[in-house]
Amino acid sequence: MHPAYSVIFFTTATGAGYGLIALLGLLAAFGLVQPDLWFGFTSFGLASCLIAAGLLSSTGHLGHPERAWRAFSQWRSSWLSREGVAAVLTFVPIGLLVLGWVVLGRSGGWVAAVGILTALCAAITVSSTAMIYASLKPIAQWHSRFTLPGYLLYSATSGLVLLSAIMQAFGRPSAAWMIAAILFTLASWGWKLATWRHNDGAGMAADLNSATGLAGGTVRSVEWPHTEQNYLMKEMGFRVARKHQQKLRTIVQLAAFALPAGLLLIDLLFGGGISTLLASLAVVSQLSGLLVERWLFFAEAKHTITLYYGLA
Repeated sequence: MHPAYSVIFFTTATGAGYGLIALLGLLAAFGLVQPDLWFGFTSFGLASCLIAAGLLSSTGHLGHPERAWRAFSQWRSSWLSREGVAAVLTFVPIGLLVLGWVVLGRSGGWVAAVGILTALCAAITVSSTAMIYASLKPIAQWHSRFTLPGYLLYSATSGLVLLSAIMQAFGRPSAAWMIAAILFTLASWGWKLATWRHNDGAGMAADLNSATGLAGGTVRSVEWPHTEQNYLMKEMGFRVARKHQQKLRTIVQLAAFALPAGLLLIDLLFGGGISTLLASLAVVSQLSGLLVERWLFFAEAKHTITLYYGLA
């Protein structure tokens, strides 16, 4: 599949934003962090900016961005539409949580309920994004048990790393949250390796015989259905060279997982006066690595339509 930069940024930014929002909702719901005006505004502001920037960038992949609003009407059958509806509805509990926990400085009661609802809505939105891809049967690399948990895990991980940096910046270092961020980063690393192992052996969801409906014998492509490059080949026939694939996978492992976990561990053990710098570098490294991971997520996917062009 052709990697669209707008969608790559969208999935990375909104994943981190919703991950942070979900964590803030749980912090407020269970009283794990005391309400603070500037800490709250900074945290919710950063998360909201990531979400808004991601949602706006996603319209760049549409042929007619001005018609994006029409996608909301298909929520009964389309995961893309459900994602849009969930993304908008999530801003309602976010607003209530900011009012109660940040502005009014309250916790417990209705604020706790809204915090749990905020975390739930954020998880539903990320899940809807994942299901856009996991529901596509013609793409074996996406239509697997790894896609949905992966989206949720990467969202939670990037949210935790962001939260650790914010807490360090506001003089609220927490060993528990840093350890959680390290463990989730390592778990994400393991999940990514397992996903790549599965995808490398997944092959195609069909073969040329089943795709054409011609049973018996061996069906082969004599010549392309088109004499020139077309939309299908541009969007669904993308190929990445194996040497580049391995290099990019190494970059993902280092930037998205190994380096952030290492920086957070150093911060936890020896941080001192440079704790904020270390935590911030972990954020930059991880988000950069996840952008490359998202690029590979699209580039490595093989649509069965390529069978008709002899590219399988």
